[in-house]
Amino acid sequence: MDASLNVLGGTLEPCSTRPLTGFYRNGCCDTGPEDQGSHTVCVIVTAEFLAVSKYLGNDLSTPRPEYRFAGLKPGDRWCLCAARFMQAAQEFAAPQVVLAATHARATEIVPLDLLRAHAAAT
Repeated sequence: MDASLNVLGGTLEPCSTRPLTGFYRNGCCDTGPEDQGSHTVCVIVTAEFLAVSKYLGNDLSTPRPEYRFAGLKPGDRWCLCAARFMQAAQEFAAPQVVLAATHARATEIVPLDLLRAHAAAT
């Protein structure tokens, strides 16, 4: 796989290995043709985001051992689907974004200005 670029134009940095994230479960928000959900936005989840996400039908906090998924908790980093990030932003519950670990293709769905508005302090 070629080196992926982040939204800042640099090499995509890892998002998280604990919990292990990414469409390819490689710790990065890499994407490709098989990633129909565009799991490209590296976020730091909050309790508010998890509650809104669950309410909207995307329960990320409940453990799912059959998928080796322990469930997310506040402070975890996760490669979120770009459309789910937009949905959370519309609900005023968008989590912070780790720009250096967010894939450049996220901007096909989420405007860069919106990602920057939710950027985590570095």
